[in-house]
Amino acid sequence: MSSKEHRIAAPKTATIGILTVSTTRALADDKSGSWIAKRAKKEKYDVLFHEVVPDDRAVIRETVFDVIRRHTPDAILITGGTGISSKDVTIEAIRPILDKELTAFGCIFSQLSFEEIDSAALLSRATAGVAGKTLLFCMPGSLAACKLACKTLIFPELGHMVKHLFES
Repeated sequence: MSSKEHRIAAPKTATIGILTVSTTRALADDKSGSWIAKRAKKEKYDVLFHEVVPDDRAVIRETVFDVIRRHTPDAILITGGTGISSKDVTIEAIRPILDKELTAFGCIFSQLSFEEIDSAALLSRATAGVAGKTLLFCMPGSLAACKLACKTLIFPELGHMVKHLFES
């Protein structure tokens, strides 16, 4: 079956959660997470939760585990904490819980970012993978980065990826 046929057969909706990692933002001023939620609803995805947590490995990891237990989302979109400063720990929190890593996500995101922001794309460590039956996407916290990742990579393929997760 071709990728086009897979997309046609894929679910037209999915359940998602949004997790923003930041010590400076609250839900009320989370532009990136709010944009993701609004865009997801426009794309006909069900948004199960939207939370903000601090840049802390244990808190990030426990929140992801808790969300998966309580909501069983098809995907969790995590924004923030993907840079190179010592406080950026999202990747370190998430990578150990991935059963499979979607290595192309980071590479393609970096290429697309490079086209927009030139060599500053080197500072991003976007990644994605699968934990159990949940897709996890980690992207930078800037609104531009979230728009880029969601519009060009995540939302166009989300149904297709969910279909593959639930095949036996």
